[in-house]
Amino acid sequence: MSWIEHGAGRSPSERAVEGVLARIPEWRERPLRYRPVSGGISNTNWRVSIGEAQDFFVKVPGRGTEMFISRDHANEASRRAQDCGFGPAVHGYLPEDGVEIFAFVDGYRASTNLDFLDPTIRRNAVTALRAFNDAAPLRLTKTVFDMIEEHVAQVAEVGARVPPDAAFLMRGFAEAKAALTAAGLDLVPCMNDTLAGNFMIGPEGRIMLVDFEYASNNERAYEIALWFTEMAFPEAVEREMIEAYSGRLDPAMEARINVLKALADLKWATWAMIQEAVSTLDFDFYKYGTWKHMRARTQFHHSDWARWLRRL
Repeated sequence: MSWIEHGAGRSPSERAVEGVLARIPEWRERPLRYRPVSGGISNTNWRVSIGEAQDFFVKVPGRGTEMFISRDHANEASRRAQDCGFGPAVHGYLPEDGVEIFAFVDGYRASTNLDFLDPTIRRNAVTALRAFNDAAPLRLTKTVFDMIEEHVAQVAEVGARVPPDAAFLMRGFAEAKAALTAAGLDLVPCMNDTLAGNFMIGPEGRIMLVDFEYASNNERAYEIALWFTEMAFPEAVEREMIEAYSGRLDPAMEARINVLKALADLKWATWAMIQEAVSTLDFDFYKYGTWKHMRARTQFHHSDWARWLRRL
């Protein structure tokens, strides 16, 4: 995409980012230009150039995202990732707008699922996730149970679509919640959004984590379960990654991950139904949510479901 000089914006999103840039004190009276950065389905993202200075990455919240995201907590998690060595440097934050500003990371690119066919990249991703999960607790604790229950209420609030087998899906959710709660939760900082594009790949397969909008203290195994649902790893690779993360292949951890896969898909399916009703972004949220509902059903119907619940 070509650069746009500050003041030349035409589209609503360009005018919006120019309004944001004008509110950054140290950038006033500086020659600014910007261009959109592709990726992300909740916000608009921009690369901003200031003369000869380092470029910056500016994230402007999308409409309706305040239903899901506390920007103050997201900024705290972004800074935690920077501190643990696996997140970009946080340059600034505009709390009134929820806008985060990062140093633009040259030499890195967003990953795709195909990148994770490389064992080195997989292992580096596990190392990065483990470092963030082992960091000091965040101020916000929000478990996957909290997220799903909140989304179910939001579906009703905005009149979003509900799948015909919603009662079945919620019975599976209740079973999993009861079993996991009885077994006990290991609450740690989690990204809660481990899709491929949130892993940036650099030289020699180094990994940097980005996008902490949904971060909270949550069950540790959920972080891995969600990553597995996004990557669609075969079982042998999943076991390899569990061992890399935990130091051993723990049957209880494996069972916990398999149960939480169903909740991860249910969470994001319900989120997508809400987004379909409120978002103005050009993305097929209904298709995405339908796919996630299908995967949740598959896991709830799995012949090992009852065995996994007993093994937690």
